[in-house]
Amino acid sequence: MTPLSAQALDGSESGVREVKSAARTVEVLEFLAARQNRPVRLRELSEALNVPRSSLHALLRTLAKYGWVRADSTGTLYGIGIRALLAGTSYLDSDPYLPLVAPHLDELRERLDETFHFGRLDGQDVVYLATKESSQYLRPFSRVGRRLPAYSTSLGKVLLASRLGEELDRHLPDTLTALTPHTLTDRAALDADLASTRERGYAVDNEENSLGLRCFAVALPYAEPASDAISASIPIARLTEQRQAEVIQALRQAADRIARSAGPLHGATGWL
Repeated sequence: MTPLSAQALDGSESGVREVKSAARTVEVLEFLAARQNRPVRLRELSEALNVPRSSLHALLRTLAKYGWVRADSTGTLYGIGIRALLAGTSYLDSDPYLPLVAPHLDELRERLDETFHFGRLDGQDVVYLATKESSQYLRPFSRVGRRLPAYSTSLGKVLLASRLGEELDRHLPDTLTALTPHTLTDRAALDADLASTRERGYAVDNEENSLGLRCFAVALPYAEPASDAISASIPIARLTEQRQAEVIQALRQAADRIARSAGPLHGATGWL
C-alpha cells in the first residue's frame, strides 16, 4: 500500500531529501487514522509498515506521550490520538476556501433539500471538507475528513478529468479496487468515463461508491488543474430526470459564483 503522504507528494516535491524518522512517523499516523475505530497491535503495525517492532514500539510510546497516539491499559493496542483531531480541525479553520464554499452548500441544501459535499483531491483520494445533509435521508453520508478513492466518487472523477497523461496516472492506483458492484475497475472504462466528464462538464457516480446513491459533481475552477469540487448525493429511488437536471444546473451555477468570489483570494494565497 502506498502511504498517503507519498501519494500527496508524488511529483510535487521531487528532489527533496526525505527524513526517514519523520516519514515513518507520518506513515504510522496515517495507518492508524485509516483504521478508524479498529485499534491495531504492535505486530500487525510492524508487518504492515515493514518496520522493526523494537523501533516502532519506541516511536509509539513517544507519540502516545504527546497525544498523537492512544494506547489501551495494557499498552498492546494502539489507535489515533486526540492531537490528530486538533491538527485536523486547525486545517479546516485555516483553509481560505472553506468559508467561501460553505454558504453556497447551505443555500443549495436549503433550496433543494439534497445532500451536498465539498471535497479536495489529495494524492489518489478525495477528502471531504464539508457536508450539508438533506432532511429527507436518514442514512449517514461521508463525514468531514473522510477520504475515498478518487476514481470511485463523482468529486474525485471530476477532478481526475482535469488531468491527462502522467499527471492523471499519479492520482490513480495500479489496481482499481471495487467498492460496489458498479465501481469502474477497468482502466479503459474509467478513461472513457473521464472523457465523457470532460465533454459534459460534470461527473456522475452511479452507485460506484455507495449502493442506492447517484452523485453529481462539478469542479471549482479557481485553480488549474482544479483541486476542489462540489457534489450532490441523491437516492436513486426518488431521482427523476427533471430533478437530475435541476441539481446539475444548481451545482454549475454555485461553482461559477464560488469561482468568481475565490478568484482574487487564489491569486493572493497561492495555497492551491
